[in-house]
Amino acid sequence: MQKRTVVKFLLIFTLVFNASNLFAKESEKEGDGDLKTTIKEFINHHLQDSHDFTLFSDEEAKTHFGFPLPVILWDGGLKVFSSSKFHHGETVAEVNGEYYKLYHGKIYKTDAQGTINYDEDHHATNAKPLDFSITKNVVSMLLISLLMFFMFKSLAKSYKKNNSIPTGVGRFLEPLVLFIRDDIAIPNIGEKKYKKYMSFLLTIFFFIWFLNLLGMTPLGVNVTGNIAVTFALALIVFLITNLTANKNYWGHIFWMPGVPTFMKVVLAPIELLGVFIKPFSLMIRLYANMTAGHVVLMSIIGMIFLFKNWIGGPLSFGLAFALSILELLVAALQAYIFTMLSALYFGMANEEAHH
Repeated sequence: MQKRTVVKFLLIFTLVFNASNLFAKESEKEGDGDLKTTIKEFINHHLQDSHDFTLFSDEEAKTHFGFPLPVILWDGGLKVFSSSKFHHGETVAEVNGEYYKLYHGKIYKTDAQGTINYDEDHHATNAKPLDFSITKNVVSMLLISLLMFFMFKSLAKSYKKNNSIPTGVGRFLEPLVLFIRDDIAIPNIGEKKYKKYMSFLLTIFFFIWFLNLLGMTPLGVNVTGNIAVTFALALIVFLITNLTANKNYWGHIFWMPGVPTFMKVVLAPIELLGVFIKPFSLMIRLYANMTAGHVVLMSIIGMIFLFKNWIGGPLSFGLAFALSILELLVAALQAYIFTMLSALYFGMANEEAHH
């Protein structure tokens, strides 16, 4: 029985990869550019934010299935319109006599023909209005925020109704909440002051974790791989750390006790630089790890269509599958590391003087 199951699996496996190889050959015949270039462009498109939420598209028929998002610009006044006016960058949007073009994910001011001017390095020189649009990443963050709100609201209600015994989704959340409290917050901050940071630590852990998981879906969402998002998260940690720090924390930075005066003068700038390096490392670590994971995984998937043989295709598929399993671990691990380091910084900022 087991042998028959294995044989069936191998047959299905072979059919799948024959179909993928056939698709690759047809795409090479009908495509205008090189297949490698197409794969690179697809990876770059996946990593970038966009002004519409495309679920999937048919490149041959030039049709896209999804929904547009609101474009909010400030250009001599507020201008609000739907991203459907751009038709995925194929047309020029006219708003109150002004013309705008979507080019490489950015909105430029242009003429009625959509002319883009370039400098010597082939960079667009057209004026760019201030862009406050609701993009795909913003929608993803709003969805995750709503999901977290209703999940924790359900957990709170179950505690009230069942004498502090969680039910439903609360059974999944409670062990994680206790883990963050007992293994992250209390050991790094201390039992006296950990409570005032718990709400932030819980929020940041689940927010990053759920966004990382959403980024592994075929929706093309890459929120934590956007350096602007990781910069904002690190900035919040930086502000909380320094605004809630006690005088002992600042004393150890600018005038360390028990150190010769000359060394205090030398070490003070270094310690002050460390105040900014800590959140910078948070920003880069999360951004680099999630971006690298997406690039490597999609590159390996793209190799399936490049090999076009019985060996390379299955090997690429197996490697991509194994890497996807690893990415599930990385998604939780990066959320844990960000939360752990944040708690560590909070604990350092509230450490009492030792006499």
